[in-house]
Amino acid sequence: MSDAIHVYLQSEPAAEKWGKKASLTPVEQGYQIHFDASQALRSIQKAARQLDTLGIEQVELSGDGWTLDYQWAFYLGFTSAKKLNGVSWQGDDAATLQQLERCYSWSRQLTNQTPEQLSPEVLAQEAIDFLTPLAPDAISHRVIRGEELASEGWVGIHGVGRGSERPPVMLVLDYNPTGKADAPVEAVLVGKGITFDSGGYSIKPSESMSYMKCDMGGAATVAGALGLAILQGLTQRVQLVLCCAENLISGHAYKLGDILTYKNGTTVEILNSDAEGRLVLADGLLYATETGAPLIIDAATLTGAAMVALGNDYNALFSLDTELQQRALGYAEQVKEPTWPLPLAPWHQQQCPSPYADTANSRAMKGGGTGGASNAAGFLSRFVRPDGKGWLHFDLASAFNSSNSALWAAGATGRGIRVIAEVLRQETSKR
Repeated sequence: MSDAIHVYLQSEPAAEKWGKKASLTPVEQGYQIHFDASQALRSIQKAARQLDTLGIEQVELSGDGWTLDYQWAFYLGFTSAKKLNGVSWQGDDAATLQQLERCYSWSRQLTNQTPEQLSPEVLAQEAIDFLTPLAPDAISHRVIRGEELASEGWVGIHGVGRGSERPPVMLVLDYNPTGKADAPVEAVLVGKGITFDSGGYSIKPSESMSYMKCDMGGAATVAGALGLAILQGLTQRVQLVLCCAENLISGHAYKLGDILTYKNGTTVEILNSDAEGRLVLADGLLYATETGAPLIIDAATLTGAAMVALGNDYNALFSLDTELQQRALGYAEQVKEPTWPLPLAPWHQQQCPSPYADTANSRAMKGGGTGGASNAAGFLSRFVRPDGKGWLHFDLASAFNSSNSALWAAGATGRGIRVIAEVLRQETSKR
């Protein structure tokens, strides 16, 4: 990176001539970032964002003070949908940062692809192609397509995806580094892979539909997290389940008033075809529960309600297992990935009633009504162990930005990868 701009850290405020709040000032070989120690990560990320807007392509982090977290905050601000590299890492943390960059750049690039490029089958294949080279002797997979889903009882993925000419798929990828075919599955990651979400017959307005290529962000996040955990030395058997479909309108699309009967006998009336994410995740959670894995983590760009509650700064975390949830929040703090708990209790299962089925998939009102994120989590809790032990649900409110902000370029952020990888590593290492 001989042509790279050097960037230094400076804890002292900028000289008055640059303005009282200047966070970025020029020096002989590049720029220095004046960061506020009380909110260092945000101020460094904001300054990096400014450097990107100047059109700078390559930087070298120089001088003292560049901790792993500071370097990573810079990367997140400096990179964009058009530029997912360009940072030269510094010090002993370089190898770890390269691992993070590899997984985040893959996940973000995938999420930013156009809906035409990324069909359900392509999404599944991209995950296979990313993960298999990381541990070629330890990874196998199965892809269940189209009508095979219906014949095997995966009614949620099939029902949501049948309106598209491009078939829905369920990817089951098995990472088994033990070499033992009968090794227990210690964890299952489940990701929502809606490669485009029109809303179906509950059609979205254009301003909401325009960025619905991001609705497979949960699948990209859990696949990226598994990749990161593998690179960091994961030694336990873990499976990945991606629930992939396009939610489109056609003569074959599922309709309001339809009832789906899941493999566990739960009947679900469709009151909102735009509440499709929970329908496909239900299949993935049922599969995960069937494995007997003591840890199940799902991730999804599931509800606008989580974004209303938390903005774009935090991902929401739900669980009926309060001890596990508290540990997960601790892991999130360790890796500096903002995560916030939202309410979930057993009675949330009853918040979407139906006179015709065990439950509806939503309530027949805008956004699913009040408490929408908790109600969606309550719906999902029907498809894991009755007490919810060992289950975490991430509603990825901060996984994607539809426009540029002071912290982020427009597009996927990758937020969620580090914390899920950390939960995976820490919890499975206890067994």
